[in-house]
Order: sequence, then structure tokens, then C-alpha cells
Amino acid sequence: MHKLLEDKHGRKASYMRVSVTDRCNLRCTYCAGEGREFIPHPDILRYEEILELMELAVGLGVEKVRFTGGEPFVRKGFGDFMIRAAARFPQLDLCVTSNATLIGEYVTPLAKAGIKRINISLDTLDPAMFEKITGRDLFQDVRANIDRCIEAGMTVKVNAVAMRGVNDGELPAFVDFARENVLDMRFIEFMPVGLETGWDDSRVWKSEEILAEAMALAEMEPVVEAGCGQSGPARMFSIVGGKGRIGLISPYTNHFCATCNRLRLTSNGNLRTCLFSDKVYKLRAVLRNPKLGLSAVERILRRASRHKPMGYELLERMPAGQGVCRTRMASIGG
Repeated sequence: MHKLLEDKHGRKASYMRVSVTDRCNLRCTYCAGEGREFIPHPDILRYEEILELMELAVGLGVEKVRFTGGEPFVRKGFGDFMIRAAARFPQLDLCVTSNATLIGEYVTPLAKAGIKRINISLDTLDPAMFEKITGRDLFQDVRANIDRCIEAGMTVKVNAVAMRGVNDGELPAFVDFARENVLDMRFIEFMPVGLETGWDDSRVWKSEEILAEAMALAEMEPVVEAGCGQSGPARMFSIVGGKGRIGLISPYTNHFCATCNRLRLTSNGNLRTCLFSDKVYKLRAVLRNPKLGLSAVERILRRASRHKPMGYELLERMPAGQGVCRTRMASIGG
């Protein structure tokens, strides 16, 4: 085991989000609404290169890898690749974030391969609003695939970007959804990431507001999970008498920077140490250079990790009316 990745604030990087594509079959306004240009195929990391970088990351203390996009399942062969990764790294906590429109045929093979957890992005339970937000009439596909994941024994987390004037009127339906299904229904505050996403402070449906409204709809109890750092950034609440839970993620109003353990690898091979920063470390060219390769990549990883910023400080310096990060969310990988 090499020396672990640690920054100047004493935070150790044990979790890496790996984007396999910036392409998506949906057009959610807050995510991909500001552009339709995609990274050229030669500039996308090959699956073999992703496995090499994962091998390096594991040696540096990374214990969890989450595959993201865009939408990962739009990339040809992704389901098979994830099964390969699970076989190669049985010690890793491997999971995936998806919009669940294309995952149906892969649910059973992934579950059999040991992929036990999935995060599904779903901002509304209203089919008409789903089409308005995403530009696609695919709500029923997503809903059916959520059931397939639950039936396959997966831990399912449904993530909704909380937006005033968009889905804040659906809280009773969201609470009922969590009450009736074995899943976590999590609300993520609308973040000022990217250009032309329509972000404005008045559109942020804040976590404390959601919690107060939800507690008026159901009896809820805080969940205390064993194992420091294992439960992630969400504050979880069980619904008394219900099957599922409610979760709140508040990167805008109540940051969790002090415990952040994440690194992000974009689909074109850039390392990002903070979601709120446009600072990138370019790994692809180094990895592909026969005179440099993984040893040089490791040096970059260490230097980048050492200088990982506190995201809330970037938020505090954010110009009024502008996003803290100019890169679109679909290109970052969330």
C-alpha cells in the first residue's frame, strides 16, 4: 500500500467518482441545458485506461468508486465494463449513478456481479413534469426500472434536485413514495454549477425547508449510522411505519467540506478535486505517453489531492448572479 492521498486539511481521499461519458439521452435544463457539444470520442478515456487508473487509485487508498455520466448506459458496452470492473476489484465498493432509462436489461447481471447499490436521478413523480424537465417521455421506463432494482435486492437511492417552482409542490408524493418503497428518497439542493442552468438563489429549495415540510407530512426519526464517513453527505430520516427513508443533501446551505473524501475523474481524463472548482489536472495525455504513464499520473494525483480546496470558500467568493463553476454538470460527472 502506498501512502494515502491526503490534503492540507487532513482529509483523506477514499472515494472516486468516474464519469465514463458526458453524453446523455435526457436534456435536463439544470444539467445539460447550456450546451450540446460533446467531447470527441478520441479524447474519451478507454475502458482499459479507466481500469488502470482505478488500479492506481486503489493502491492509494480509494475504497469506493461510483460510475457516472452524463448517462453511463448510453456508452456502448458500459454494462459489461462494470461487470468486468466488479470482477477485477472485488474489494471495491462499486456503484453507479443513472437516470434509469436504459438500465432495465442490465439490472439482473449487475446484481449477480455484486453491484449492490444504485443511485437514480428522478426529479419528479409526475410524468408530464418529467417530460418538461428532461425533454423525454420516459417516466414509466424509469419507474419500472426502479422496481426492477429493488426486486434484484439492490440498495436504491433516488436523487431529486430540489427546485422551487419546479418540484416543490410534490413533497407529499415524494414522502408517500418513500413510505411505500424500500428506498432512500434524497433531495439535493440546486447548485450554482455550470452556465445558463437557470440557477438563482430564489430557486433553491433549501434542505431545512424540505425537512420542516416533510415532518408535517409524516412522523420521521433521524438515522444514526455506524461507521464514521460511511453514510456520505446525506442526513437521513426514517419514516415511522414506512419502508423507506428521506434524505437531505445541502451543499449550498450547509456544506460538508470538512469531511469530503471525493475526487472526480471526468470522461476525458481530467481530475477535479472539488465540484465547485474549475481547476483540473489533465491525466489522459500523461497516461498515454509511454515515457510518463502511471508513475507520472500518481505524482499528479498526490499534488492535486494535497491542494484540494474547501468548496464553501469558493461559494463565498462566488460573484452575484453567477455560478461558482462554469463547467456543465454533465461534463463533470456530478
